[in-house]
Amino acid sequence: MKKDWNARLMEISATDRELWAAGRVFAGIDEAGRGPLCGPVAAACVVMPEKPLLLYVDDSKKLSEKRREALYDQIMETALYARVELAQPEEIDRDNILRATRRAMADAAKDAPCDLFLVDAVDRLDVRGEVRGIVHGDALCYSIAAASILAKVTRDRLMRQLDAQYPQYGLARNKGYGTAEHIAALKAYGPTPIHRRTFIGHFVQV
Repeated sequence: MKKDWNARLMEISATDRELWAAGRVFAGIDEAGRGPLCGPVAAACVVMPEKPLLLYVDDSKKLSEKRREALYDQIMETALYARVELAQPEEIDRDNILRATRRAMADAAKDAPCDLFLVDAVDRLDVRGEVRGIVHGDALCYSIAAASILAKVTRDRLMRQLDAQYPQYGLARNKGYGTAEHIAALKAYGPTPIHRRTFIGHFVQV
């Protein structure tokens, strides 16, 4: 059955529309890349206007790459504020994935013109204002979904660039996740500087 994108837009923007009706200015925050064996985490913060609502905004994982790329441009053109920050592999190894992700999220949000931050499943961010963690927020909140798109497109583009640098690992296809192809290459060629040492110990000696 064909998806009713107008109905989906009304569903995913319900929380946002309640806040706009109450006169609140708020940001959505999300990340991409917490699970992969290599590459950075990308964290995005976005403040979306009440109008226009962008059709097709949804959890980035549910969208095709072509649609994500088109929405990335629309979001960047429409947003009142948009910023993406990275947590690099060495920071992830040093501080752990959650701390590194929180730092990247806080950096992305530091100049946002608001005092309320809606975050996908993460709390206790070092930001100026209230933080509301929403489990599965990228599927439930328009602003968080918009942030998820910015984060994923930014990271996927980076992984394609890294694939050119390290072609044997298939990074353009697997985006650094632990696929059979990636793990076989890791065992054959060993880790690169972009691999997360704290993530790959099950597969190779580090």
